[in-house]
Amino acid sequence: MGSVSGILCSFPWLILIFVAHTGLLGLMNLCLCASPQFGRQLPGTMVRMNVLADALKSINNAEKRGKRQVLIRPCSKVIVRFLTVMMKHGYIGEFEIIDDHRAGKIVVNLTGRLNKCGVISPRFDVQLKDLEKWQNNLLPSRQFGYIVLTTSAGIMDHEEARRKHTGGKILGFFF
Repeated sequence: MGSVSGILCSFPWLILIFVAHTGLLGLMNLCLCASPQFGRQLPGTMVRMNVLADALKSINNAEKRGKRQVLIRPCSKVIVRFLTVMMKHGYIGEFEIIDDHRAGKIVVNLTGRLNKCGVISPRFDVQLKDLEKWQNNLLPSRQFGYIVLTTSAGIMDHEEARRKHTGGKILGFFF
């Protein structure tokens, strides 16, 4: 629709043909649909569906490109705790939370050790006895990589959850 209205505005004689063919109501409808204040999404804007997935995808892409740092926005408690688990195991360097009085930003220092990280959506319930199955499906080998769970005792990796003898919902993985 936007391209048609752009063409009509560029060629005024085309408006006369368009009005003759569709009537004045068709022209008004075209103009209303093409204007941004009537609920049409502006080009280049995107609605964020999963903030954690966007953050981990940004880290993955920056790591593949060989970057030393990556900026993540917006900031959330879940992202910060996920990054803390990654930092504890040495897969990323330190990170800094920047409060910009909006949604916040995080600057993550990359070490080059991370191969892949991702989100599991939907957040499946994982019992302690099923953890081995998820480990085999998600991680490349037995002693390599971690699954991140959110439990009643907080966000932790699968080994800590096994030590604390607790299950939870699966957030994602990294290796």
